[in-house]
Amino acid sequence: MLETLLPILIFAALGLAVIGAWRRVRLWRQGRPSAVPLLKGLAAMPRRYLVDLHHVVGRDKVMSNTHVATAGGFVAAAVLMILVHGFGLAQGILGWLLLAASATMFVGSLFVAKRRRNPPARLSRGPWMRLPKSLMAFSLGVFLITLPTVGVLPEDFGSWILALVLAAVVVWGLGEMVFGMTWGGPMKHAFAGALHLAFHRRAERFGGGRSTGLKALNLDDPDAKLGVETPSDFTWNQLLGFDACVQCGRCEAVCPAFAAGQPLNPKKLIQDMVVGLAGGSDAAYAGSPYPGKPVGEHHGSPQGPIVAREGKALVDAETLWSCTTCRACVEECPMMIEHVDAIVDMRRHLTLEHGNTPNKGAEVLDNLIATDNPGGFDPGSRLHWAADLNLPLMADVKQAEVLLWLGDGAFDMRNQRTLRSLVKVLRAAEVEFAVLGTEERDSGDVARRLGDEATFQSLAKRNIATLARYRFQRIVTCDPHSFHVLGNEYGELGGQYEVRHHSTFIAELYDAGRLAFAPWKGGSVTYHDPCYLGRYNGEYEAPRNVLKALGIEVKEMERSGFRSRCCGGGGGAPITDIPGERRIPDMRMNDVRETGAELVAVGCPQCTAMLEGVVDASAEVRDIAELVADALVARPAAGATHRPQAEEVI
Repeated sequence: MLETLLPILIFAALGLAVIGAWRRVRLWRQGRPSAVPLLKGLAAMPRRYLVDLHHVVGRDKVMSNTHVATAGGFVAAAVLMILVHGFGLAQGILGWLLLAASATMFVGSLFVAKRRRNPPARLSRGPWMRLPKSLMAFSLGVFLITLPTVGVLPEDFGSWILALVLAAVVVWGLGEMVFGMTWGGPMKHAFAGALHLAFHRRAERFGGGRSTGLKALNLDDPDAKLGVETPSDFTWNQLLGFDACVQCGRCEAVCPAFAAGQPLNPKKLIQDMVVGLAGGSDAAYAGSPYPGKPVGEHHGSPQGPIVAREGKALVDAETLWSCTTCRACVEECPMMIEHVDAIVDMRRHLTLEHGNTPNKGAEVLDNLIATDNPGGFDPGSRLHWAADLNLPLMADVKQAEVLLWLGDGAFDMRNQRTLRSLVKVLRAAEVEFAVLGTEERDSGDVARRLGDEATFQSLAKRNIATLARYRFQRIVTCDPHSFHVLGNEYGELGGQYEVRHHSTFIAELYDAGRLAFAPWKGGSVTYHDPCYLGRYNGEYEAPRNVLKALGIEVKEMERSGFRSRCCGGGGGAPITDIPGERRIPDMRMNDVRETGAELVAVGCPQCTAMLEGVVDASAEVRDIAELVADALVARPAAGATHRPQAEEVI
């Protein structure tokens, strides 16, 4: 009986899956065109799945191995099941391989069941709670029906009742694992995820690459859409990426806004985009909601607005403005979904089309247009802090080894101390450097993150034109935001530069023997990784190497490196200032407190401002440049065997 039923069941499930796949593809194709190399992407997909994706999944070793067993076992079992039971090719080793694959999948499903018995809060429930049973049904059913095929049991084993029971189990498994993969359900991520990896909009991320710069809008095209207003305004492969979400909640667990009780949960945001893709409401969502916002109030459609001018749509505007653009969600996502790109795309529409930037957002953007800096300061005062330093100007020298990019910290009294320290370090190392002075404008980072692409491009193009007049080997800055924009986002507009963060450049100077330091005699120190230096640009070692050169043994926070907690200063968050239950910098200073450190070293003016703004802070906040400047001693003479620790250079 089973021998007759199985081919029918298998090919019926496959047929329905193909229909579901075409239906899903039609949903994705509602998005805007996006050119991708189809054949090249499909060819690269296995490596991206097995290597690049598992590099992220592998951070949780137990679940990584579980995924290998269940996913690998399923793929192998599905292919072999079609050959053995669909086409009757049971001769030789194929039947035994099918037994091994289904057994491996069953073992993996046991670990999934264990995880789901007491799931962490970040995991979605609802339909996902039946996933272990479906995995077991498919693997166990395939295993049992294959035993007679390989001769372990007689071919007429069991009664018709047992045959019906086995058939029911197989139908359950086929329904969830094959039919449900394209029609919807917990396994939908497997189908959409594989294609998402093949047609990812940031193919540079694969093979060990890094791609974090926002993509420019074509402002010269009068027909171009300014940002994303409706789900169909996303590119088709962005919609595909949203559909690939596995609802594991890793993004939720690391999101600083969610932890602070602000109305943002990156997992819920992606699921809302999926709702908009197909049309409907969020009533069926089975994960953690946006803090303070009940589930079931939001709804949308592919051509409907994501954010409503009045009433409710898919997302409330304050959800989008809560994001600090720290990329912690993107860093942790095992499906490599680009949450930040989507958020900025939606912000662009709110800002460019409606001028809907909350709190001080509109004032800051007006200041950038009028004065080239977000604070609205007189552009001519950019160098007032350095009146006694006699800084060389590029307009005078025309060329230099290093162009020192001051950033808008030049208008901030606290960051001026960092800049003075950096100048001291550069002079101690006898670096030939110069500054733009009043020719320097804001890098445009804040404007771009707030969605004002027009102001960003205006600032960037004027900066590029200024830089084109001079010759220099590299740009050095103590601002990771300027570092990122100059190095990763100006290139698309015609500005290609070699850019160094000051911690990287100081480490290079020390390694070259151009700096010498007195031994550290202060207290215990921890280091805070800035998001735009670490997650955006992969620089984690240079700051620690500088601290090590100073004789400091860093007491690492639990969340450090690529899992560093954001200070709350990025993405214009201090400007939009969406309220929550607690402040993000307070949470970060609690991380510092847990180490027992007396001082937290930083490498970003935004981080300095946010952490120093914490009331009753347990540790002093100092930039790496300040620590280095205080430790400078005269370099040993040529041929000397040791570095004397005597007088300071300047």
